[in-house]
Amino acid sequence: MNYGPTRAAWLRAQESAHQAVQHGLNVFPIGRIKLPAIRSPHRDDPPGTPPCRGTCGRLGHGVHDATADPKRLDELFDAAPHATGYGIACGCGNEPLLGVDLDRKNGVDGVASLDALAKQHGFIVPETTVVATPSGGLHLWFTGPAGAPVRNSAGKLGPGIDVRGYGGYLVGPGSWTPKGIYRFAERRPAAELPDALLGLMLPPPTPRPTAVYVPGPRRGAALVGLVKFVLEAGENELNNRLYWAACRAYETGADPVAVSRALVAAAVSLGHPERAAERTVTSARNAPMRTSA
Repeated sequence: MNYGPTRAAWLRAQESAHQAVQHGLNVFPIGRIKLPAIRSPHRDDPPGTPPCRGTCGRLGHGVHDATADPKRLDELFDAAPHATGYGIACGCGNEPLLGVDLDRKNGVDGVASLDALAKQHGFIVPETTVVATPSGGLHLWFTGPAGAPVRNSAGKLGPGIDVRGYGGYLVGPGSWTPKGIYRFAERRPAAELPDALLGLMLPPPTPRPTAVYVPGPRRGAALVGLVKFVLEAGENELNNRLYWAACRAYETGADPVAVSRALVAAAVSLGHPERAAERTVTSARNAPMRTSA
């Protein structure tokens, strides 16, 4: 196979990607402009064709190709001779990787924005894995609770702060772009995402079952209704319902220990990891007070 002038970058990217796999990360090859390096097999599909996320079995689905299998990784790189880097998929596993991308360019300082956000909401940014980008920015790696609906966003939390959540990816250290190489600035285990920061990343609860919120002396009945709301969660909405229910329960002034025990037990009974459920409930408890509809 002829790799042309990108051979050195290709070899470095493949080697770095294998190192990431050894640490349990799911990766896939990307090109010089940080986009997936394998062309989509569906590029000629007729308009209106439902999107495929790899179920067809072919390569070329971007982040959905990401793998932690070394043999599969080699197959991906063999199919991407012009790859110069690799992407690390976010949101995979029981302790999924979540990224905070801090830009420092065009008069915007994401690092300063994150510091201001931490002071405003009373959390400390823990020491964690940090990757320096060629443009002078930083990628901070965190682990979050499985199933938490953290989505990708740009500038939502503050100027220069982008979030890489489920369905997103981070450019891996060792990747080459025309502006330079991504490198580790701090090598240490990824820290848990602070609960207050997680709460800011989560979407606002969907106020569908407003009737279950009962104020005043019927707090016990309200909690029962909220537990039922969690137990009736459909596919892919359990964590969102858990967070919403916890927010409503704490607004009633109910005993926080009782709230935590009841809602966590309901989520665990449906297969939600206990530790992740506890973190979601804690995030709700620390969230700014909302007014129920």
